[in-house]
Amino acid sequence: MEDQKRPIPASQEPESGECRHKHRDAAEYDSLLRRLNRIEGQVRGVRGMVEKEAYCTDILTQVSAIQSALNAFSRELLSNHIHTCVVADIQSGHLEVVDDLLATIRRLMK
Repeated sequence: MEDQKRPIPASQEPESGECRHKHRDAAEYDSLLRRLNRIEGQVRGVRGMVEKEAYCTDILTQVSAIQSALNAFSRELLSNHIHTCVVADIQSGHLEVVDDLLATIRRLMK
């Protein structure tokens, strides 16, 4: 499938710090960008609250909403990753993707 990560031959694996790429279908792309645009607006709103000297707990309530929105974004992205990249790698015999997935989940759960 064109929206799945293709296995990278060992000779072409990215070095530490390099960015891998994944083509996303239009629905996934649009959904992720909509979520990010909402989050960006929420962050700008909090900045405005700070600039207008809003009450601390009101700002903290909005920060909590941003954190929830970021968690929802992460869950959606992780689900898409598992359904596409991870499944494709496992089907191709690249079982090391499971260790990568577990490491990613550990980082998300900090």
